[in-house]
Amino acid sequence: MITLNTEIIKISRVGQATAKKLAKIDVKTVNDLLFYFPYRYDDFGAISTIKNLKIGDRANIVGQIEIIQNKRSWRRRMYITEALVGDNTGQIKVIWFNQPFIARNLKPGDRISLAGKVEEDYTGLSMNSPIYEKISSGASIHTQGIIPNYHLTSNITQKQIRFLIKQIVALADIIPDWLPTEIIKRQKLLTLPEAIKRIHFPKTWQDVENAKTRLAFDELFLVQLRSQITKKQLQNATAHKIIFKERETKTFVNSLPYSLTPAQKKSAWEILQDMDKDQPMSRLLEGDVGSGKTVVAALAMLNVFLNGKQSVLMAPTEILAEQHYETLCKLFKNYNAKIGLITRNNRVLNYESGIMDLAGKKTKTTFLTQKLDIIIGTHALIQKNIKFNDLALAIIDEQHRFGVEQRKTLISKSNKNITPHLLSTTATPIPRTLALALYGDLDLSIINQMPSGRKPILTKVVPEDKRAAAYDFIRKQITAGRQIFVICPLIDISDKLGVKSVKEEYKKLNEIIFPDLEIGMLHGKLPATEKEEIMKKFKNNEIKIIVSTSVIEVGIDVPNATIMMIEGADRFGLAQLHQFRGRVGRGEHQSCCFLFSDSSSERTLKRLSAMEKYNDGFALSKIDLKFRGPGELYGFSQSGFPELKIASLFDYDLIKRTHEEVQKIINSNIKNYSKLAKKMVKNIKTTHLE
Repeated sequence: MITLNTEIIKISRVGQATAKKLAKIDVKTVNDLLFYFPYRYDDFGAISTIKNLKIGDRANIVGQIEIIQNKRSWRRRMYITEALVGDNTGQIKVIWFNQPFIARNLKPGDRISLAGKVEEDYTGLSMNSPIYEKISSGASIHTQGIIPNYHLTSNITQKQIRFLIKQIVALADIIPDWLPTEIIKRQKLLTLPEAIKRIHFPKTWQDVENAKTRLAFDELFLVQLRSQITKKQLQNATAHKIIFKERETKTFVNSLPYSLTPAQKKSAWEILQDMDKDQPMSRLLEGDVGSGKTVVAALAMLNVFLNGKQSVLMAPTEILAEQHYETLCKLFKNYNAKIGLITRNNRVLNYESGIMDLAGKKTKTTFLTQKLDIIIGTHALIQKNIKFNDLALAIIDEQHRFGVEQRKTLISKSNKNITPHLLSTTATPIPRTLALALYGDLDLSIINQMPSGRKPILTKVVPEDKRAAAYDFIRKQITAGRQIFVICPLIDISDKLGVKSVKEEYKKLNEIIFPDLEIGMLHGKLPATEKEEIMKKFKNNEIKIIVSTSVIEVGIDVPNATIMMIEGADRFGLAQLHQFRGRVGRGEHQSCCFLFSDSSSERTLKRLSAMEKYNDGFALSKIDLKFRGPGELYGFSQSGFPELKIASLFDYDLIKRTHEEVQKIINSNIKNYSKLAKKMVKNIKTTHLE
């Protein structure tokens, strides 16, 4: 008997190989598959007659195969399957490439449904590589109506995903609906089982909207409920009172090679005031890319150090952790602070002695973390053997990159029944009112000014016929001593495919375009030591061009880099493109960002052109939302909130509605809602529900 917990390999048409591929997208059980939502839809609602087809249309036709055959194209070294399909109004040629099995699956006389783009060649109208399915007694799930599309991994097709979900979608009826019945009725929401069924196989666009509303409500509700529970817990906790050292702080600020902006000063003062209490601070520092959040965090760490206590800073990547280490060592060079770096490979860099040690013994790591004043690290900081001696401040850099459990594990490593002050930072631009609703446990400080002297980054969407000119410009920049970032997209969700695209671009630039220049390649699959060496060479200007995946999205600071070149820019959201762009423009020289796209869609190019007009991440996030039509969900595009796969940060009405319902739950007792309490325990193991 198949249940929600049944392993995916036990359902029809799933073998060992397919199960391994599905595991790459975290689909391991029937329940995982039901909650693997589409990211967009195709509308093949109306069946067209062949006579009425127009070039450029995306259309659905139903007809009979009259002729079908395979040909071998020796020039292109591929198989071509050609078919002639007719209805009672006319005929159309259909072509598939490198899929010779289609001629075995389909025979003359078969009635088929086709969905795809109508094109034209020398023989007349044609359809190249359309989706197809035989007409049978069952309902069409690939070519007719509103068709879901899913993020894929290598060698898994849309047809496979749809077929597998169709098999088990009826099991949605046994999914427990954890949202209290009164909320469902009050908010006029679908039940969870009904929303799951409609998100996968909607009959109308209203089905899509109703399903999205329910699933988005769930996401926003859980985020807010979690933050409100955390807020209640913190009210009963005790923290170290960090006395503001005014004279020393002024000396530190005056020693900086730049002046702090008013927004930086205001945010720093809010943080220092919070820490001057024995109740733990819980504050979110929000600031656009390059706004100067790190130095504000440094002011907090300085005061903790002057009070004889420890600070820890956890960063999402080793590259960023190492950069923070270097930055803080420079900022505190005139202080006797012991600064250490702990990374995934259990390396400990003890700044007191200025040497790097391989921490082969756990006791050595523990010893250093207890003796150091400031500890910087990655997820390695939450290993079991890591303990702190007198932790007063925990800083989570780019807090959306860490789960609630990871943040709480770090905080729990303090001792003496003391809860450290918590400072989270984010470059995700969301309005104050929404931030306070989503993160009710966090007070908010916003840096809404850029450091003086920063030149706006010139951004251009570059058409393919101008690519050579862009390369000429890049060469001139390198001749002048500058450096270049080149970003390649991950294809779908597959790391393997994404790395391959980086390798291809690296090969092209290294062997054809700039064979005389030193070029580096960076992606998440490289060993940590190799990544470190590549970034070190890039920072030292030994590497002129670095080709990378989105691993460089956050925090990497190379002031000499002046060009950000992004391939496949249409595959990224505007907020993420803005993050990439923020990697340049950090020095004295004018910087540029070049956006390349394979898409000729007017809508896509119009969306990208917003990057030319706006340098504000908040404005770009709102614009990105406007360009998403009814057939598009957020999926993996939503930057900053991994828990929000369906919900939008800018859906003011839904956030308000969820906020009101959360307050009602908090003001009563969550234990009165057993299914909801169980849901919270299951998803957030470290949240106490008392």
